[in-house]
Amino acid sequence: MTSTKTPDVWLPIPADEIEGLPQGLNYRFWDGAQDFPADPADCAFYVVPYMKGLEIAVRPLAGMGAVQVVQTLSAGIDHVQPGLGRLPAGVRLCNAKGVHEASTAELTLALILASLRGFPGFVHGQDKEEWRSGFYPALADKSVLIVGYGSIGAAIEDRLVPFECARVARVARSARTTARGPVHTLDDLPALLPEADIVVLSTPLNASTQGLVGADFLAAMADGALLVNVARGGVVDTKALLSELESGRLRAALDVTDPEPLPAGHPLWHAPNVLITPHVGGSTSAFLPRAKRLLAGQLTRFAAGKPVQNVVLTTG
Repeated sequence: MTSTKTPDVWLPIPADEIEGLPQGLNYRFWDGAQDFPADPADCAFYVVPYMKGLEIAVRPLAGMGAVQVVQTLSAGIDHVQPGLGRLPAGVRLCNAKGVHEASTAELTLALILASLRGFPGFVHGQDKEEWRSGFYPALADKSVLIVGYGSIGAAIEDRLVPFECARVARVARSARTTARGPVHTLDDLPALLPEADIVVLSTPLNASTQGLVGADFLAAMADGALLVNVARGGVVDTKALLSELESGRLRAALDVTDPEPLPAGHPLWHAPNVLITPHVGGSTSAFLPRAKRLLAGQLTRFAAGKPVQNVVLTTG
């Protein structure tokens, strides 16, 4: 920061609610309201309002000619990327790595267990005062494939460990070795999919993953397998998934959909063998404490002229 003018920081959380913020910055509260809190031209560090959608996320960007850092409070950045062309070169885009791992991994396990153990049917049975006993699948002895083995994927595997799974396989953009075993690339999916009882999607949405789970991907999954999507709705071809669900061959548990929000009357609502939650993977009591710690740390580094963390791309 070479300017003598005190830089503006736009925060979607009031600054007096965040412990550890550095002095020497002008904190402006903006959570997506119609009116901006100040001139966007004076903003040096923009924290994107959480879960307010693409239109709000990118609205101030065109006027932010002096911004140096754009910080999301989500793991994904797809809701910000369409507006990056309005920014000057050299702006660092940072995601919220470290904020959502615990909550998203918890929901992933909840979706898997609820789907396998028949919880949707139990809830319907309770509504009708029906005692729906039976014999249900367990997570124990199942083979799990995690597609998208970043920090969230690793957190999901951490929580799978006590459940005595037969195998956990991992897929990411680049092959590597971890303490728990190898990470495969997307090219290995045709060999891995038929062996998985449960396929978990936790990959970012980008050009290489848009529509990744299409007809061929789904056809390669084993009969009766469960698809769990905690990534983004656009990773899955909804029409292809509906076809597999309606045939009864596959099951699904979805925290994200395409379109989203899922409109009333959409066939996915009442497709067989599907459990839907309304994109609540990160929306828990664990969010705010972790988000505040992230912002305090990032802004402390920024104010001191040190590199910020979680940089996923730099405009240019």
